Amino acid sequence: MFDLDGVVYVGGESVAGVSDRVRQVRDTGAHVAFVTNNASRSPEQVAAKLVKLGVAATSDDVVTSAQAAARLLRDRFGDGAAVWLLGGPGLEAALLAEGLVVAEEPQGAVAVVSGYGPDVLWKDVMRAATMVRDGLPYVASNTDLTIPTAYGLAPGHGVLVRTIADFAGVEPTVAGKPARPLMDETIRRVGGERPLMVGDRLDTDIEGARAAGIDSMLVLTGVTGLSELVSAQAPLRPDFIAPDLAGLFEAHPVPERDGSAVHLGGWTARLEGGGVDVSGHGSPADWWRVVATAGWTALDDGKPVIDVTKLHPPVAPDGGQRR
Repeated sequence: MFDLDGVVYVGGESVAGVSDRVRQVRDTGAHVAFVTNNASRSPEQVAAKLVKLGVAATSDDVVTSAQAAARLLRDRFGDGAAVWLLGGPGLEAALLAEGLVVAEEPQGAVAVVSGYGPDVLWKDVMRAATMVRDGLPYVASNTDLTIPTAYGLAPGHGVLVRTIADFAGVEPTVAGKPARPLMDETIRRVGGERPLMVGDRLDTDIEGARAAGIDSMLVLTGVTGLSELVSAQAPLRPDFIAPDLAGLFEAHPVPERDGSAVHLGGWTARLEGGGVDVSGHGSPADWWRVVATAGWTALDDGKPVIDVTKLHPPVAPDGGQRR
């Protein structure tokens, strides 16, 4: 189960080697799913972008938070139920595909559903918030507070969700990561056993996998850097860490703890005076694993987050510097 931005692509460019890695996964016989919290685009649009970037995909491989939200609504209210839509074409298409009706007027709507939509009007936001305040159930596709744009991080759909929830005094049912419905919807649609979520964000991909009781692998091609990793509390910790998707085809040895030191693959990370000293040599992946384990060991022992400002991650084999 691949997250998209930060794992498969960054902005408008694919992550180096991703098309080959996805093909390798398929060659093993494993099912492949591309999972996104973005509710504004349809699976067909997402698949088309992937193909354009050289990654083989069809719409059946893509699962969105819009689809998960539509499933929640249909399971609760049944086929033909009318819902008030606050979002874009991707969410509307998902609702219609589940046999739901997009209400043209508030009267008769059984719920409010929202998702990211750059053209949503403030008058519609006000109407939706009032409907939720007056008692209609509220389903949100996701609660992401930021969204990447060509001009940097911008307010995401989660900002709108908080506006409605704070005004109405009602917390929504959330479909997207880190809530469980999107994970369950992905497994239902794509099938397979022993799912693995591959992501770059601790607070959506990894936390979502833990909520669903499935394994996760963090890759370092996206937003998570060293400071975020070592400060992660237990619900945000991945089962596996790898610099990139090559980690899907490598052994992941378990670091060994010896008092204040952590050892793995030629590296030793030793906790000292609120920081960590790393010595030895080995693979870049094992370096990240020992430092992460040292940081988590400190937290679990009741110590503050370790200082990693003086650490310099090893240069990756391709010559790129990991975050």
